[in-house]
Parts: sequence; C-alpha cells; structure tokens
Amino acid sequence: MGDSDEQGSVETPAAAERRLPGFGEAIERIESQFALRGGLGVVLLDAAGFATLESTYGAKAQRLAMNNLRALVVQIIGDDLGIEDMILGGETGRAEVVVLLFRDVGEADFYKRELPALSVKLADGVAQRGRRVAYPYLKSAPLPTIGIGAALRNATLGAETQLRHALDEARGDAELNARIEARRRRRQLTELVLEGQVRSVFEPIVEVGTRTVFGYEALARGPEGSELHSAGALFQAASDQDLMFQLDCLCRQSALVGARDLPGKSKLFLNVRPTTIHDPNFQAEALTRTLAKSGLRPSDVVFEISEQESIGNFAIFREVRDYYRKLGFQIALDDTGAGYASLEAVMELSPEFIKIDGAFVKGIDEDPARQQLVRALQTVAEQINARIVGEGLDRLEELEMLGELGISFGQGWLFGKPTPLRHDT
Repeated sequence: MGDSDEQGSVETPAAAERRLPGFGEAIERIESQFALRGGLGVVLLDAAGFATLESTYGAKAQRLAMNNLRALVVQIIGDDLGIEDMILGGETGRAEVVVLLFRDVGEADFYKRELPALSVKLADGVAQRGRRVAYPYLKSAPLPTIGIGAALRNATLGAETQLRHALDEARGDAELNARIEARRRRRQLTELVLEGQVRSVFEPIVEVGTRTVFGYEALARGPEGSELHSAGALFQAASDQDLMFQLDCLCRQSALVGARDLPGKSKLFLNVRPTTIHDPNFQAEALTRTLAKSGLRPSDVVFEISEQESIGNFAIFREVRDYYRKLGFQIALDDTGAGYASLEAVMELSPEFIKIDGAFVKGIDEDPARQQLVRALQTVAEQINARIVGEGLDRLEELEMLGELGISFGQGWLFGKPTPLRHDT
C-alpha cells in the first residue's frame, strides 16, 4: 500500500455509510494477538477538531471524515504494518483513529524506534495531505494530534484493562504534543512580530473602462518558504495565539513602508479591523506623520473593512468609519457577497467602495445568475454613491462582462500576481 496523492485519500459520500470498525468488534482478536505476542503498541490520532462536523452537518459527515482519515493512515503507513496489526476507530464517542501493533516482548525496537518512527511518518503525511479529509464539509480540516503508548502483557490483568491504559498513555502523549506544538507556534509568531518579519505585496486595482491602475491593495506575507508565509496562515496563527492586534499593527506598518514607491495618484487600499482605532500609530496626529513618511495623504488611502467582521457589530465599525472618514480617509467594504447580510452591511456602513467577493465574479461572463446579482448590488451602490470593485478576476472575459454591467474597477491575477512596489521591503 504505497502513498498516493491527496485527492486519492478522499472517499465518496457513499463511504460515509460505512462505520469505522471499533474496539468492540475487534476485542477478541486484540486479546488473542496480545496474549500471543506479549507486546502492544498504540499510535493514536486525536481528531477532536472534527467535533463540529456532526453538530453542523450530521453524523454522516462525521463518519465520512473519519473514514477518510483512516484511509489516509493506511496510505501513509500501510506498508509498515504487519498482517496482524489493526487500524480501528476510537472508543465510543471519541473522534479517533487508532493503530495497534502486536510485537514480541523481545523486540525492543518496536517501542524505542518503531512507534516513534511511525508517529513522525504519520505526522508528516497528515500535515501534507490531511486538510481534505473532511471535504466537502470543511475546505481545510483541522489536523489531528498524534500520540503513542504501549503495554507489556500482564497475565494478572485483563487485556481490555491494559488496552485502556495504553490508549490513555497515547492520549496523554497526544495532548502533550499538542501543547508543545502550540508553544512552538506561539514562539515562532512572537519572534516574527518582534523582528518585524512581515512584508507587503501589492495587488493592482484597475479601472475597467480604461484598463489603467487606480490603486493597490496591500497584502501581508510572512517569511518566504515558512508555514506562516500566506496571510491566511499568519492571521489564523495570530487568532489562535491571541496576537491578532500585534500582528495587525505590524501589517499596517509594513504596508505603509512598502507604499513609499506607490505610483503618483494611485490609492492605497489598506485592511483594518475594529481594533485599529486603538493603535497609537493610527490615531490622528501620529497617523498623519506616519503617512507623510510614505509621501501619502489621508485622501490617498482607502481603509478596507471586512463584511464578515462588520456584520457582528455595525456600531463598532461605524465608529471606526466615522473616525477615519473625518480625517480624510475613504472606506471600502471587503468580501461583499449576495443576500440580506451583504446588503445590510452596505446600507449600515455606506462605504465609498464595495468589493465583491471573487466567488461572485468567477465565471460571471457565462453565468446569468451572477450577472443579475452584481446588477442588483450595482443598483444599491448607485443609491449611496459607492463604486464597485470586482475581485478575483482571472480571465479577460470576466473583465469585459464587468464593463458591460457598469462596474468601475476590477482586481485579480488577470493583472498579475501581487508583488512588492520596492525591492527592499
């Protein structure tokens, strides 16, 4: 059973009808093999992060994800297992996949080398290919934590008792590994923030009619080649480690430094959060001085507010909007979709720019429904004197359709990947 690509680890929805075999069905075989060999090794994958699947999508979704995870385990370490070894579901009520290895007591290497080696191999394989095991319910599944345990046959105790002790040892090991990993990630992110290891790249926003650059959106990037390179990974780590405010401040500072070479008359689109107003460097006089160092005025800058965040508390975002609007900045509502919530956010915040999420722009030239949705949003924009930016453009045909719909601006890889404006950022 050799490794295969990530897509191969995902089973069809029909696989969700099968239940991962558990200990109850295998206990007689476990007892027999344990008595025969005398040594039991456990590698446990704790998929507690899948817990929301059942409550959100139902038991079928949970079973599918667990079956996919077991299939991935087979792909990664199947060739390393003996014919008597087992891959089972965890105890009732636990989202776990458990690998049981039966070895002779004299085989000391199974505890000293084999179990740790399998654990490392599984961790690497799952990290590379495990994000899709809960697809299509989760686009990126939380990775399970891995622990190991072992038991040596004691004839005075029942096999089930010793199995439980080995499982508890593996769970404790998984919990410890999770804490160690969390500490490593926190230290990594703290070091990144303290050393300012964030740079900005800039994605052009183009006037649809003239095909000329109107402005640039600043996008954060972590160290090249690291697990924190992408903006998504950066901010997810910051959220997990309660360092969102500090990272957010650093990203804005990086954007302004990177914008020193902003072409004349171009606008800088800068993402902000509700806490931006508490950043000492982004308050009135300090902000004016900061902008001056980059050769910018407030009228050159558009603050982007995420629709998803703003819906949670319009009052807070109106406070941010009003504060910065009085200083001369403009406001864009980012990630705008279709439906009541999006329209409510537009009406509540009255931005100068409305950025339509790429999901509604992709393939718009071939989809009358998307065209109708954008027309409706354009009508609303006209009522509040806002202009629309279509995000996620990949094809010229999509840009041309935006022009036919009267959309002012477009943004996306059609105009090139985001890059620094200066070489030393």
